[in-house]
Amino acid sequence: MIKFTVICKSKHWPARVKKIKSIIKRILKFKKDLKFRQAITYNCNIILADNNLIKKINYKFRKKKQSTDVLTFVSEIGKNNIQKFKICDIFISAEVIKKDAKRNNTAFYDHLTHILIHSFLHINGFNHLKNKDYYQMNKKEVLILKKLGIINAAFK
Repeated sequence: MIKFTVICKSKHWPARVKKIKSIIKRILKFKKDLKFRQAITYNCNIILADNNLIKKINYKFRKKKQSTDVLTFVSEIGKNNIQKFKICDIFISAEVIKKDAKRNNTAFYDHLTHILIHSFLHINGFNHLKNKDYYQMNKKEVLILKKLGIINAAFK
């Protein structure tokens, strides 16, 4: 089961919340491609942040003094060795998404969709620390984006 909550922590997001919830629902139709597992209950918080908040969090947890497009944090909790839970916090900066989308000549919501897919893959164990892993994750992102009808999304 996948539950999600959208939390708005910035003046840049309120008018976009309804559309973002719709995008998340569309993405989650491809939960098998995203490698969500039935045996795990996922509680995902999508926190719509501004640059100041994401910069503080980036420094606190990654020791980087800069804003970024997205930060994904996952805690896995086992219950009675039968049911597992993943608590997931995804922080997204509207300013960085907007800037990156413009730089890459991509629509804001298409780029946001890509970033959300990227985060959901992180939640399920994908990473991009090595080139091999990057290409595997990128291939999965492209597949899901195509299924959503997004073909020209810019890639990180």
